[in-house]
Amino acid sequence: MKSKKEQRTLYSYDNPEEENLAKNIAESLYRYDSIAENRIATIHDLTDEHVQQFWDQGYLVIEEALGEQEIIDAKDALMDIVFGRTSGGKVQFVKPRSELHTDEEKELAARKVHDYIDHDERLRAVAFQDGITGAMTKLFGESVKVAQDQAILKPPTGGAEKPWHQDMAYGPLAFDRSVIGIWIALDPAELDNGCMHVIPYSHRDGAVPHYAIRDWQLCDLSVQVERDVAVPLKPGGALIFSGLIHHGTPPNFSTKKRRALQIHYAAESAKKLTPQEYKKMFTNELTGAEC
Repeated sequence: MKSKKEQRTLYSYDNPEEENLAKNIAESLYRYDSIAENRIATIHDLTDEHVQQFWDQGYLVIEEALGEQEIIDAKDALMDIVFGRTSGGKVQFVKPRSELHTDEEKELAARKVHDYIDHDERLRAVAFQDGITGAMTKLFGESVKVAQDQAILKPPTGGAEKPWHQDMAYGPLAFDRSVIGIWIALDPAELDNGCMHVIPYSHRDGAVPHYAIRDWQLCDLSVQVERDVAVPLKPGGALIFSGLIHHGTPPNFSTKKRRALQIHYAAESAKKLTPQEYKKMFTNELTGAEC
């Protein structure tokens, strides 16, 4: 087993200042003492009361969305894409591919895998699993379509923060009706390795301007950290969340992997926003305000 020092030669922050900034962000923009409760046992147990709860608070927590074999298959499929054993899916690395010579180096540098459902049957099976699509149909009250498929990877000893944001502020998800995402843990997603955090009820505020700072994100000063609720999950557990809810994930400073599938669905009748509609909703074009 590699020592922490050896691991950090493969994946680490570029300099001490960058690492200190990441630690400050983790401590100041997230809280770890408020944990999501009221969990639903399985994805098949969604009731009308849960539907009302979702639209009221903006999210639901599911203890089991995937079974053990589905989790194994999904992890194998993602690693096949990252390691180049299968083609079609796309990988976002945080280092130039020319610097990544081994599978271990590739895995530690992989930040995101996306556009995979048309190329891998194992991952397509998750996106179109009856339990998940049935839950989405119940939430929307009509048939659904997949709007985006990706996997978010937060490697050990340095997996970066995903700043607070609304998913619909990203172009592919800018529809005229709320999209709904499902975030499924493939490894234990815990307080120390970058589990999801949400601001309950924040979807009620509607679209909020985003700014290009560390990412395309909400202004740090506008994040209601005091209302932050952490959502640790076991493998196979899931967070279902509104495309307008404020959410983010702190860095992973642990030595544990944190891999998760994230799939977004839209109502079949939903239409994409025009560029001008998008600018009015998710940028500061009308106000000129700065972060």
